[in-house]
Amino acid sequence: MTDKGFSADEIDTSRPHPARMYDYYLGGKDNYEADREAAEMVIRMTPDARPSARANRDFMRRAVRHSAAQGIRQFIDIGTGIPTSPNTHEVARTVVPDARVAYVDNDPIVAAHAGARLTNTGNAGFFLADVRDPDSILEHTTLRELIDFDEPVALMLVALLHFVRDDEDPMGIVHTLGKNLPSGSRLILSHATTDFHRDVDADAGEAYKNATSTLTLRGREQIEPFFDGFPLVEPGLVQVPSWRPDTPLPETGEHTRIAFWGGVGHKP
Repeated sequence: MTDKGFSADEIDTSRPHPARMYDYYLGGKDNYEADREAAEMVIRMTPDARPSARANRDFMRRAVRHSAAQGIRQFIDIGTGIPTSPNTHEVARTVVPDARVAYVDNDPIVAAHAGARLTNTGNAGFFLADVRDPDSILEHTTLRELIDFDEPVALMLVALLHFVRDDEDPMGIVHTLGKNLPSGSRLILSHATTDFHRDVDADAGEAYKNATSTLTLRGREQIEPFFDGFPLVEPGLVQVPSWRPDTPLPETGEHTRIAFWGGVGHKP
């Protein structure tokens, strides 16, 4: 179930796109010269960009698995990005074999890969939409066909809101997406930050100035309010490697500079 909703001439490879830059950080091949050049600029300014992206991806995997283990059978993954296995449906179905997943992204390149990698196993769908218009997501036919809003849902905003500027009302976006979710739902959210190396991370936004979305890095005190209405489960809002790690963390090393906060909230 895939709604591409675009023509080939809408794919712009001349400007870097955050989803394709993220694919490059993860070692993927679904990116273009403009994406690679911008990503390398970020890496020069912030050498922790690659391990941060990988740690964030691992956080997503653990948070989805945890949510599925708590009985969540439905996931709305907004800002899906270039498919990189294991994807949300693959992780969730290791715990809940019939888990349903609605994938959403605003990049036609993501849509081009969605049919082959995300939606060919049933109970999963993809459609193009922008998180800045949350009502269009909630009202989309694909979402309504997949997701039963009478049952708990995991809303996923992983590595997404730092591409929403303050004047685009990220708090309002999260509120709109989450306000009608039933009791027992989850909010899985991570966000890039300057909190762990302020000396270099603030400059990383320069590489995104010509991208399709600019970068707004926020501190913990600005990120935690996104969980209003979704009290955080243990261990709270933490640096992503520290969120319920499934392998021991070294006492020192690169994980101490991972530039993401992450957490999971539970709707009472």
